[in-house]
Amino acid sequence: MVEHYFSPNPSVGTDPHLIEDTVCGISLTFVTDGGVFSRNRIDFGSRLLAETMTIAEGSSVLDLGCGYGVLGIVAAKVTPDGLVTMVDVNERATGLAMLNCSRNGVANVNVLQSDGFSRLEGMRFDCILTNPPIRAGKKVVHSFFADSAKHLQPNGALWVVIQKKQGAPSAKKKLQEIYSAVDDLARDAGYHVFRCRIPFASVD
Repeated sequence: MVEHYFSPNPSVGTDPHLIEDTVCGISLTFVTDGGVFSRNRIDFGSRLLAETMTIAEGSSVLDLGCGYGVLGIVAAKVTPDGLVTMVDVNERATGLAMLNCSRNGVANVNVLQSDGFSRLEGMRFDCILTNPPIRAGKKVVHSFFADSAKHLQPNGALWVVIQKKQGAPSAKKKLQEIYSAVDDLARDAGYHVFRCRIPFASVD
């Protein structure tokens, strides 16, 4: 079975690749590698989320499942006085994210290898961004949704991008069990971007 990107230590061979692209009008370069998500191009879902999300200046932001760093680096560019935390379970991905932060000139970042929120105890964020790891299974994806609710500031928002064929309708239903305000803010090429606010008082 081919090893997927949701692995702490990918065993697939290294094969670095360079991406040069523009997101939200920002020229960016990324070094990618084997064993990380969407190594050959910025995936459509992450691009759509980046172009849809709104982040206030000075915000504390979490890129949950950051991969090689697309969303976190865009967030760091649009809120230079904020702080962006980037986490991924994949050690190779976090190493690339750190390298790409340097390549793109962003210093207002903190990159950690973390299985979900395991290394973020007690931290809260104004904005959480995630293109969740669908291949890891529904249990992992739903844990991202529920655990995010526990790590949001009172007026914070979770932003999620997910493809219809990969479960956007069921994901929205699950999000509505956790958050009292779930807005479908963008749809394109089968992808949906949800903004989720106001978690219910009790989240399992």
